[in-house]
This record gives sequence, C-alpha cells and structure tokens, in this order.
Amino acid sequence: MGGGDRFPDRPSVSQPLLLPDSLLIQSSAKRQHLRAVVDLGSNGIRCSVSDLSSPTARILPTVYLRRVNISLYDAQFDDDTGCQIPIPKHVIKSVVGAIVRFQITCAQIGVPPENIRIIATEATRTALNANEFVDAIRRATNVSVETLPKELEGTIGAWGIASSFSDIEGLAMDLGGGSMQMTWIVSHAGNVRISPKGSCSFPYGAAALTLKLRQLRKGKSPDEALQAEEAFRREMESNFRKAFEQLEIPDKLVEKARTEGGFPLYLSGGGFRGWGYLLLYLHQVRGQYYPISIINGYSAPKEDFENTEVLKKVARTARDIFRVSDRRREQVPSVAFLVNVLAKAVPYGIKEAHFCQGGVREGVLFRDIPPIVRQQDPLQVATTAFARPSAQVIAFLMFGAIPARTEERTFPASIRGTLIQAFANSLFVHAAMSKELASTAALYSTSAGVLASAYGIPHADRACLALMLQERYGGELPPREKDFKFRLRELLTPEEVWWIRYLGKLGLVIARLYPIGMIDPSRPRIATEARWASNLGKHGNKTGIELKFSVQKVAYDPTQLKSELERDIRKIHKVGKRKNWIGGRGGWGMKVEVVVADEEML
Repeated sequence: MGGGDRFPDRPSVSQPLLLPDSLLIQSSAKRQHLRAVVDLGSNGIRCSVSDLSSPTARILPTVYLRRVNISLYDAQFDDDTGCQIPIPKHVIKSVVGAIVRFQITCAQIGVPPENIRIIATEATRTALNANEFVDAIRRATNVSVETLPKELEGTIGAWGIASSFSDIEGLAMDLGGGSMQMTWIVSHAGNVRISPKGSCSFPYGAAALTLKLRQLRKGKSPDEALQAEEAFRREMESNFRKAFEQLEIPDKLVEKARTEGGFPLYLSGGGFRGWGYLLLYLHQVRGQYYPISIINGYSAPKEDFENTEVLKKVARTARDIFRVSDRRREQVPSVAFLVNVLAKAVPYGIKEAHFCQGGVREGVLFRDIPPIVRQQDPLQVATTAFARPSAQVIAFLMFGAIPARTEERTFPASIRGTLIQAFANSLFVHAAMSKELASTAALYSTSAGVLASAYGIPHADRACLALMLQERYGGELPPREKDFKFRLRELLTPEEVWWIRYLGKLGLVIARLYPIGMIDPSRPRIATEARWASNLGKHGNKTGIELKFSVQKVAYDPTQLKSELERDIRKIHKVGKRKNWIGGRGGWGMKVEVVVADEEML
C-alpha cells in the first residue's frame, strides 16, 4: 500500500506483521475469506473485518469491529450560520489516520490487501470538497474510495436488512445522518428482490432533519414556526407518496397490507436504531420487562412505534438510556417528526416495525455471498460449531416425535425444522457445567451467552432455543432467574411454549441415552414415531399425542438402553399433565402418552 515514504515510522502494511502465532490466522485459504470494510457514514466511521469462510458465512461473523466517532455530516456545517462548508482539513487528517491504523490491524489479522474496501455514503457524496477528501484517503492508503450513488446506497441498505432475517416481505427504510432511503423488499430462501427502481433517497436523515427543523423555527414566532413545520410536513408526505408510486410495490404486497392492517417496516440506520433502543428501554422499565437487549431482530407493534409523544418525553426526561447517546437524544424530536409523517404516508398504514443491525458492511457482504449460502438459516448456521457427531440423527429423532399435520391439528409453523436442528446442534453446549449452572446458562445462551452475538436471529427464535435448552437440563432454576424465563415465554404463544417444553424434555431424554452426542452403532437402534390420539388416559377419553419409542430387538443389551428409556420417559409424560399446561389447568396443553416397544429394525 502507498504512503510508505510519507510515514517512515510506521511499519509496512503490505505484508502481515510478525506477531505471536495465536494472533495470526495461519491458513492462507482462511485469509482469502477475510473481508475488511470501512463505512464512511454520516454519523461515524465503522471499520470491520468479517470472516466469510464456510460453514458460518451466512451470519457474517465479525473478527474485528471499531467505530470511530467522527461525524462527517456535522463537520460540514457552520455552527453559527448553519451553512454548508467543506470538510475541514483536521477532520480529513483524522479520518485518514483512523483508516491507516485500521489497515495495520488488517495486516495483523491477515486480511489480503485486495480484500479491503472503503465505502462512502451521503456525507461524502454531497461534500463540497468530496474529491479532495477521497483523494487524500487514496493517497495515504492506496485504496480507492467507493462513493455510492444515492440509489445504490438504498439498495445496499436493503441487502443489509435482508441479511438480518431469513424471510421478509415489506418496506425497507434506512435512516442515516444525512439521508433516508426507502424501497420494498421480498427475501425468501436467499432470493432477494427489491424495487426495479432501486430505492428513493430523501435528504431527511436524522441529523439533516434536526438542522432543517431548527432553521424553520429560527427567528420566527411560535405560530409562524408551526406553519412552517406544517408546510414542510406536507411536502415530506407528498414526496413519500410519490415514492411509493415510483417504487412499483408488487400487487401481492399491497393486497397483503390492505387485508392485514398495513405494511411491515424493516428499519436500519443509526436514526432508526436509536428509535428502537428508546422503545426497548420503554418496554424494559414500564412493567413488562422485555428480556432481550439486542436491537437486531427486535420488533415493535404499530401502537408503540407511532407513540412519538411518549418516546420524546422518555428521551427528554430519562437519565440513562441504554445505547442512546446525547447526540441521539437531540435527534429524537426530528425522528419523531419523520415517524409521524410516515404513519400518514405509508399506504394502508404501518403494521409493525422490525429493527435491523444491517448496514453498509452487511449489505455489501451479503450481496456478494452465493445464493446457496444466503438461503441458510442463521440460527442453524450459528449452532453448527457446537454440533456433536450425531447431531443430525438426533434431530431426526426429534422430528419423529412430532405428529403429522392434519386438517384438525397442526404443529406451530414458527418452530421450524431448522430451529429443531439448531436445538440438536446445541444439545451439549452446557453439558460439562454443574447442575446448578447448566440450566441458567442455557436460558441466557441466546441473549447474553455463547449465541448472543450470532447475527440475523429474530428475538422469537432466540426465546425458543433458550427455553428448549433450559428444559433439556431439567428446567430447574434459582428464584431470581424464573422471572427472566417468564419474560422469554411472553414473546411466544402458549401453544409454542407448550411444544417447546415437550421438545426440551425430549432433548433431555435423548441426551441421557447418548451422553456425549454420539450414537454408538454397537448399541440397539432407536426410532421415534408420534400420532394424534383421542383415546388416551385411564378411561380412554382424552385427546393428545401418543409418542412411541421403538427399540431394536437384540439378543443381549449390556447397556440396558430400553430400561433407561422406560425410566426417563416420565419426564416427557409429565408435560402432558394438566397442571403443567401453559397457563395452569385452564391453559394450553394436551395429554402425552409415551410407550417403549421392542421391534425388529432393518
């Protein structure tokens, strides 16, 4: 990389530095999968290194992440006049220095120089001295800056949103500091579709709106300021409505919004994430105690998302709000202004809001990975590293314990096959812990434990897996953790919670039969089969599930596998007792009858 003679005291960054082996990624093949991205955003500069190697590429694992607190947007406006000015030289110097330091870090990690990208958005694109700025970066780093056109910026943002969930249909919006992008998005099985028009870009970023509203009020009486704001509100609403027409939203999405109460919004960018953290704070302090503090995958209903007056009051009065800086607090009134306009402009209204961590880094990386990788389920991918040798066979035993769907009875679609496979993969993660720790550690595994940083997982999936794992260790908890379990359950329906208990206890039984997660071919084989039954109970008058464990007939079984099964199946049977139904005796549940039978197996 260039700049060696201009920085004689810094080490060369064209080759990895000589570091202890533990700090270097040794495999050259592994290094080729490392991707470094510098995101020159409006409110900050994000430097990251990601590992796109198999089998975890789908969740875009982060090797290194650093945010440089330099606001390119604020640097371009004079504090006294509010007029735009060129990016000051001292700011350019600071940005260049931060990127050069990041290059050195990349060399230490082993990132190939050709895998480093510097991507600029609105604040760079509209800078009065944009050419001078990007040239200074190129001369110092020997890396050309990719300045995204405004239409492509929204497209990259939409891809970042797609990386945050497995399946989505709705409107995608990215709120940065200087601009806001809007499009529609449909993403299923790795196939991502957005508007053929790309995206519509507006100069309504959180920082830009804050400045605009301040200028509208400056030197005016309260009545005059209100009139000016109303005129600007109407202008924004009109622009949004025109954009929805230009984006050519598919008829299927429009009809779904019409019949289901509005469009789902998928939101990214710092401005919207700040709004999401305010909602999260509100949900955690007003009595219902929302249990997960991860913004990616967090969802809020329409009535909360649009409750702008309450959120403005929270931002104004609360002393300490998790992940909401003083700068974000100052922008809350302008974001509230934007949300109010959106609530009126979105056709058929807003159904709910889903918050995404996805940004430029996630967008450019996710768009570049093969479709066959994109279609993988994030939770299943995230748990692959923990899978024991027989994890797939264990998952098949669990699938066999679920009765086939009928017209009258179904299994919750939300508990997908990939979620069950993730449970089988994770079945032994906490097995080496003492009994007093394993259940609690499992309960927190997806929100503050080994899977907390896994990317692209909705909160409902995090709750499902955590509750399954906790039941797998017996379900016993110390008093202080019981409330957290209760709050996780509140993210799900009673039916989902019951089935999670059933599968969790099934996992407990399987883990006792195969304590290291390896099904020994020298032992008798087991198969599971379940059916809906209406003749259960002592009097044959109860409906529910009949679960059958078939044990291979053998002349001699020194491990007494059948005896083990007959002893442990009581734990599954208890799930079906009315007193254990979700919500008590009047809650949701069904009878479970478990039988063990000797059978010939091929």
